[in-house]
Amino acid sequence: MNAADDKTIVKDYFNSTGFDRWRRIYCGGEVNKVQLDIRNGHQQTVETVLNWLQDDNLAGMSICDAGCGVGSLSIPLAQAGARVYASDISEKMIGEAKRAVAELADTNNLTFAVQDLEHLSGKYHTVVCLDVLIHYPQEQAAEMISHLCSLAESRLILSFAPKTPALSLLKKIGSFFPGPSKATRAYLHKEADVVKILNSQGLTIQRQAMTRTRFYFSRILEAVRT
Repeated sequence: MNAADDKTIVKDYFNSTGFDRWRRIYCGGEVNKVQLDIRNGHQQTVETVLNWLQDDNLAGMSICDAGCGVGSLSIPLAQAGARVYASDISEKMIGEAKRAVAELADTNNLTFAVQDLEHLSGKYHTVVCLDVLIHYPQEQAAEMISHLCSLAESRLILSFAPKTPALSLLKKIGSFFPGPSKATRAYLHKEADVVKILNSQGLTIQRQAMTRTRFYFSRILEAVRT
């Protein structure tokens, strides 16, 4: 499979069967125990990032939420006063996010767009990309990280599934995102490789965290310009 194939798979998945599955997970629908575990894990990651960002004065801060899904992070950031540009490769995910925003007030500072990471442009104080890299192999993920760095004037926050012996074994035996038809391929990434890319783009790690549940594993890095 080449990079174009991976992107097509991700786009098609989140515009079809994947959308229904992840909408239930992200939006509070009825789910099974595995999906509930993933929901709780993802929400912990979102809350960690929100806590980091709320250490700053968010009023008027420009933030790019790359791979925003249904707006779990974008919406509360906009409500806190940030100017948020939120994008996702899935048209259906963006549609769901817009429906959620339509029920709220004071979200004129939030813009949604159907767009893949490689075609994002502009400059933002902070760029955030959560739970996206798991869908892409190392070479393509490296290109995405480098491009996201070019958009970030001050800070980039990433989350990814770390490549460790334990998680590699779980993935090998099929316990990592169980069920062949329930997710795209899950790619693990070595933290050292991610940090090396960030450093090559002039960013250094300021904070880090780990979200770990039974079926959800996410390493979170905050990299800042020095």
